[in-house]
Amino acid sequence: MPPDHLSATFSALADPTRRAILARLASGEASVKELMAPFEISPPAITKHLKVLERAGLITRGRTAQWRPCKLEAQPLHEVHAWIDQYRQFWEASLDRLEDYLRDLQAQNKDAITAESPAEHMQEMQQKAKTGKKRTAKPVVKK
Repeated sequence: MPPDHLSATFSALADPTRRAILARLASGEASVKELMAPFEISPPAITKHLKVLERAGLITRGRTAQWRPCKLEAQPLHEVHAWIDQYRQFWEASLDRLEDYLRDLQAQNKDAITAESPAEHMQEMQQKAKTGKKRTAKPVVKK
């Protein structure tokens, strides 16, 4: 079975420490020591986080003498963005249809209100406010 890159990316992004590391790397390369500085975790723990990010393809680690810089890789984030964008388009279309439907209902309601006299409408609204109930049909009792 081929590896699921999207799941690996989401899994790596699930941890707030790893997201903070990525946020730091967005401003440029950094050493492991620099990445570890804001956290109260051990060197082995930061190394585990970096390995998860590296396996997900979110970072690369180089080696220049004693310096091991980490660098952000954007491709997996582009894949996540594309996946999420599909759902954004779906929800925007759904919300647009809902908005159209609500406008139609409001127009129908406005037509119904103008069909009765303003005095009748005001009387009905006052009655609803007094009782705190919605106007409902009387139950049918079969004999």
